[in-house]
Amino acid sequence: MTTQITQPGDTVALPVPTDLAQLDARSISAWFGDRKVLDRVSLLMPGGSVTALIGPSGCGKSTFLRTLNRMHELIPGASLAGEVLLSGQDIYDPARKLTDARKQIGMVFQKPNPFPAMSIYDNVVAGLKLTGTKASRAEKDSLVEQCLAKAGLWNEVRDRLRQPGGALSGGQQQRLCIARSLAVRPKVLLMDEPCSALDPTSTRRIEQTIAELAHEVTIIIVTHNMQQAARVSQQCAFFLAEQGIPGVIVESGLTQQIFEAPVDPRTADYVHGRFG
Repeated sequence: MTTQITQPGDTVALPVPTDLAQLDARSISAWFGDRKVLDRVSLLMPGGSVTALIGPSGCGKSTFLRTLNRMHELIPGASLAGEVLLSGQDIYDPARKLTDARKQIGMVFQKPNPFPAMSIYDNVVAGLKLTGTKASRAEKDSLVEQCLAKAGLWNEVRDRLRQPGGALSGGQQQRLCIARSLAVRPKVLLMDEPCSALDPTSTRRIEQTIAELAHEVTIIIVTHNMQQAARVSQQCAFFLAEQGIPGVIVESGLTQQIFEAPVDPRTADYVHGRFG
């Protein structure tokens, strides 16, 4: 499946994904020191769709998410086994640069983390410098408008692009972080509870943004909000860690199936609020 992304303006010399990438995690195990937190987790995350990772706190969802763009290995004492294939290519292949994985697989965190003293404009283009991507001023102007528009923020900030990103509201800051992630043209966008610190209005706008982006970037989202998982995702994976056993995927499949006709009774108990 391919998608055509229209650039505002004539020539923005930046890489644009032509195919919707899929992520395929194979037998991922993860440790913090001697403590094993994930045990042989495998999950195929289809291109051009939203996959929600659900489950109670402490079951390994966020750890799994961090393995998908090589953030887990930055934690002192952390280690992992298994493979993560991005459109068939292992991101942990020693021949691949860490920066390549980060460029192709973006991340939006639970707490909005714009550079507070940096302008809204400079926040969006910050990733270009970090990834060594060259762009003229006109290209940057076009990119800022496009990414802010995709993040649902352009109309709110177009007249104050030189004001600090830290002056925005919490919901606006989170959308700014989404725009910053989009600026380097990732194939995949990881989101770790992106709405947990936001009010209902901001949450609704972020969810709209996710729906609008899903046709051009593969999204994996961790959420504790079952209603949100049901609203935004096409596929769900239910994680669980029981009685000191490392986290595993109990069940995964189409979101409608997970919520309406789960196979495992533990899945039914969780999605219907009987625990967690």
